[in-house]
Amino acid sequence: MNSQLKVEARDARTNGRLDPAMLLLQYERVRRFTEFLCRPLAIEDYVVQPMTDASPTKWHLAHTSWFFERFVLNAADPHHEPLHPQYYFLFNSYYQLAGKMHPRPQRGMITRPTVAEVHEYRREVDDLMTRLLQNGSGRTLHEILPIVELGLHHEQQHQELILTDLKYLLSLNPLRPVYGERKPVTGHELPLLWHSFGEGIYAIGHEGESFAYDNEGPRHRVFLNPFKIGSRLVNCGEYMKFIADGGYERSDLWLSDGWIAMREADWRCPLYWERIDGHWQRFTLDGVRPIDPLDPVTHVSFYEADAFARWSGARLPLESEWEVVAASAPVEGNFVEDGHYHPIPPMKPPNGFPAQLFGDVWEWTSSPYTPYPGFHPASGPIGEYNGKFMCNQMVLRGGSCATSRSHIRATYRNFFPPTARWQFSGIRLAQDA
Repeated sequence: MNSQLKVEARDARTNGRLDPAMLLLQYERVRRFTEFLCRPLAIEDYVVQPMTDASPTKWHLAHTSWFFERFVLNAADPHHEPLHPQYYFLFNSYYQLAGKMHPRPQRGMITRPTVAEVHEYRREVDDLMTRLLQNGSGRTLHEILPIVELGLHHEQQHQELILTDLKYLLSLNPLRPVYGERKPVTGHELPLLWHSFGEGIYAIGHEGESFAYDNEGPRHRVFLNPFKIGSRLVNCGEYMKFIADGGYERSDLWLSDGWIAMREADWRCPLYWERIDGHWQRFTLDGVRPIDPLDPVTHVSFYEADAFARWSGARLPLESEWEVVAASAPVEGNFVEDGHYHPIPPMKPPNGFPAQLFGDVWEWTSSPYTPYPGFHPASGPIGEYNGKFMCNQMVLRGGSCATSRSHIRATYRNFFPPTARWQFSGIRLAQDA
């Protein structure tokens, strides 16, 4: 991958305040990287919506630009005239306070504006954003800079969705199209060991002046009993043993809702896996490939992760346990900038921390997505970003092979319904000590 397109983590603050010039550099990098991810696509790939949870690439491109126009350009200039008034309706996602929106299940029906017109819309927004960050001044500018920063992290979330949504779309094509060639890797076979942590009161949650989403705070104390956490992610070879041992046939391993969901959806293996002539293969963004037993298992639901943990005589970690472990670990791993677009085996022995804490796969925890003590969403439409989803979701931690390195941190709380499988979601085990 061209190193100039990597979205590097840089501090956009000077003396605790966001610096418009540095933020503009970040803006340009993030926006270019989104379009870089679209380079392998044909026009036909941009428009189709394969399921309600996944959006067309064209919609992602437009929505991320809509975010900057709706929440930044409008705030900077109360007299701002919408570049394309109908886009305010077409590309709103779920911000009820921002106005009406096109139904989510029908995003694939929006054949117009064309892909070319959406790219032109991005350029129009970019021109205005550049002008604002270069020439703006005064209190209004500094009040909207945090929203610009939020918009950049929002776009990085959609970069990840572009890849995961596109993978699901391409997997439905009998031709099994290839998005991009995967670089060969040779990893280490690591034994599964246990890192022990003592009973105590720990502080979790974000604090300080660096960026974080509102759902990552306030920082607060939690009491944890003694626990152990796995030294690496669960790999495909171990998950194959779970399948061979009847893991999908044993109701005693499954939560009641999970058993019902699994049987109704007829899950028999992770998403994208298939058994051909007695050998396991799976669809990847590099096409159909034999499964490497050392690769971290991915595309499993919370229910599958929980059932595997029970079968292993273990459990999934609490999100607080995971954060305590990751808080002092370096943010290293396999991220989207590395160009694998797939989880890979551990590339080096652990350096005192559990391996693969960051990157490769989002790690399911056993924690429901609920507010931290003292959490209050912001007022206005921006307050709808996270708080309104704090129900019927489970927390995942650590980022994935589709996540930007500059986007992740130990306090980051991702969340999905327990049945979700199209994300790069995987498993780390924990135990009571």
